[in-house]
Amino acid sequence: MYAEDLKTKNMTKSAKGTIENPGTKIRQKSGLNRAILRTGFYGLTQAISWQLEKTGGILEKVHPAYTSCECPVCGFCDKKNRPKQAVFHCIACGHHQNADTVGAMNVLRKGRTDPSAHVKKSASPVQ
Repeated sequence: MYAEDLKTKNMTKSAKGTIENPGTKIRQKSGLNRAILRTGFYGLTQAISWQLEKTGGILEKVHPAYTSCECPVCGFCDKKNRPKQAVFHCIACGHHQNADTVGAMNVLRKGRTDPSAHVKKSASPVQ
Protein backbone atom coordinates (compact mmCIF):
# COMPACT_ATOMS: atom_id res chain seq x y z
CA MET A 1 0.00 0.00 0.00
CA TYR A 2 1.22 3.51 -0.77
CA ALA A 3 0.69 6.91 0.88
CA GLU A 4 2.04 10.39 0.31
CA ASP A 5 4.88 11.35 2.63
CA LEU A 6 3.26 14.62 3.72
CA LYS A 7 5.29 17.06 5.82
CA THR A 8 2.64 18.64 8.05
CA LYS A 9 5.18 20.93 9.70
CA ASN A 10 5.90 22.54 6.33
CA MET A 11 2.21 22.58 5.36
CA THR A 12 1.21 24.47 8.52
CA LYS A 13 3.79 27.26 8.54
CA SER A 14 2.50 30.69 9.51
CA ALA A 15 1.51 33.19 6.83
CA LYS A 16 2.20 36.26 9.01
CA GLY A 17 5.49 37.14 7.33
CA THR A 18 7.70 39.94 8.63
CA ILE A 19 7.34 43.68 9.15
CA GLU A 20 9.13 44.38 5.86
CA ASN A 21 7.26 41.67 3.97
CA PRO A 22 3.85 41.07 5.60
CA GLY A 23 1.82 38.00 4.69
CA THR A 24 -1.57 37.95 2.99
CA LYS A 25 -4.76 36.03 3.79
CA ILE A 26 -3.48 35.26 7.28
CA ARG A 27 -6.91 34.40 8.70
CA GLN A 28 -7.65 31.88 5.92
CA LYS A 29 -4.22 30.25 6.33
CA SER A 30 -4.76 30.00 10.08
CA GLY A 31 -8.04 28.15 9.54
CA LEU A 32 -6.42 25.82 7.01
CA ASN A 33 -3.58 25.09 9.45
CA ARG A 34 -6.05 24.18 12.19
CA ALA A 35 -7.91 21.83 9.83
CA ILE A 36 -4.68 20.13 8.73
CA LEU A 37 -3.49 19.64 12.31
CA ARG A 38 -6.92 18.45 13.46
CA THR A 39 -6.93 15.78 10.72
CA GLY A 40 -3.80 14.14 12.12
CA PHE A 41 -2.14 12.73 9.00
CA TYR A 42 0.76 11.29 11.00
CA GLY A 43 -1.48 9.35 13.39
CA LEU A 44 -3.58 8.07 10.53
CA THR A 45 -0.58 6.76 8.58
CA GLN A 46 0.85 5.21 11.75
CA ALA A 47 -2.44 3.37 12.40
CA ILE A 48 -2.64 2.14 8.80
CA SER A 49 1.00 1.04 8.87
CA TRP A 50 0.49 -0.86 12.13
CA GLN A 51 -2.58 -2.66 10.79
CA LEU A 52 -0.75 -3.57 7.58
CA GLU A 53 2.25 -4.93 9.49
CA LYS A 54 -0.06 -7.14 11.59
CA THR A 55 -1.37 -8.74 8.40
CA GLY A 56 2.01 -8.97 6.66
CA GLY A 57 1.81 -5.83 4.52
CA ILE A 58 3.95 -2.72 4.23
CA LEU A 59 3.04 0.95 3.89
CA GLU A 60 5.37 2.64 1.42
CA LYS A 61 5.62 6.44 1.54
CA VAL A 62 5.78 8.25 -1.80
CA HIS A 63 7.19 11.73 -2.40
CA PRO A 64 4.13 13.98 -2.76
CA ALA A 65 5.49 16.36 -5.40
CA TYR A 66 3.17 16.91 -8.39
CA THR A 67 0.77 14.06 -7.53
CA SER A 68 -2.23 16.35 -7.86
CA CYS A 69 -1.33 18.18 -11.08
CA GLU A 70 0.13 15.41 -13.28
CA CYS A 71 -2.18 13.78 -15.80
CA PRO A 72 -2.38 9.98 -15.32
CA VAL A 73 -3.18 9.50 -19.03
CA CYS A 74 -0.53 11.56 -20.85
CA GLY A 75 1.87 12.53 -18.04
CA PHE A 76 1.58 16.28 -18.66
CA CYS A 77 2.15 18.24 -15.45
CA ASP A 78 0.91 21.79 -14.95
CA LYS A 79 -0.84 23.68 -12.16
CA LYS A 80 -3.47 24.74 -14.69
CA ASN A 81 -4.66 21.10 -14.78
CA ARG A 82 -6.44 21.88 -11.48
CA PRO A 83 -8.86 24.72 -12.31
CA LYS A 84 -10.78 24.06 -9.07
CA GLN A 85 -9.98 22.20 -5.85
CA ALA A 86 -11.98 19.07 -6.71
CA VAL A 87 -11.67 19.14 -10.50
CA PHE A 88 -8.83 17.82 -12.66
CA HIS A 89 -8.85 18.75 -16.35
CA CYS A 90 -5.67 18.13 -18.38
CA ILE A 91 -4.96 21.05 -20.70
CA ALA A 92 -2.84 18.82 -22.96
CA CYS A 93 -5.07 15.79 -23.63
CA GLY A 94 -8.43 16.87 -22.19
CA HIS A 95 -8.67 14.11 -19.56
CA HIS A 96 -11.33 15.10 -16.98
CA GLN A 97 -11.70 13.43 -13.58
CA ASN A 98 -12.04 14.07 -9.85
CA ALA A 99 -8.80 15.57 -8.51
CA ASP A 100 -8.60 13.19 -5.53
CA THR A 101 -8.92 10.18 -7.83
CA VAL A 102 -6.13 11.53 -10.05
CA GLY A 103 -3.93 12.09 -7.01
CA ALA A 104 -4.53 8.54 -5.78
CA MET A 105 -3.73 7.12 -9.22
CA ASN A 106 -0.47 9.10 -9.33
CA VAL A 107 0.53 7.99 -5.82
CA LEU A 108 -0.05 4.36 -6.82
CA ARG A 109 1.96 4.77 -10.03
CA LYS A 110 4.82 6.52 -8.22
CA GLY A 111 4.87 3.84 -5.56
CA ARG A 112 5.10 1.08 -8.14
CA THR A 113 7.67 2.74 -10.42
CA ASP A 114 9.86 4.80 -8.07
CA PRO A 115 13.39 3.33 -7.99
CA SER A 116 13.61 3.72 -4.22
CA ALA A 117 10.45 1.62 -3.84
CA HIS A 118 12.10 -1.31 -5.64
CA VAL A 119 15.12 -1.19 -3.34
CA LYS A 120 12.88 -1.24 -0.24
CA LYS A 121 10.73 -4.07 -1.61
CA SER A 122 13.70 -6.27 -2.44
CA ALA A 123 15.16 -5.71 1.03
CA SER A 124 11.93 -6.49 2.88
CA PRO A 125 11.01 -10.16 3.54
CA VAL A 126 7.21 -9.63 3.22
CA GLN A 127 5.57 -9.12 -0.19
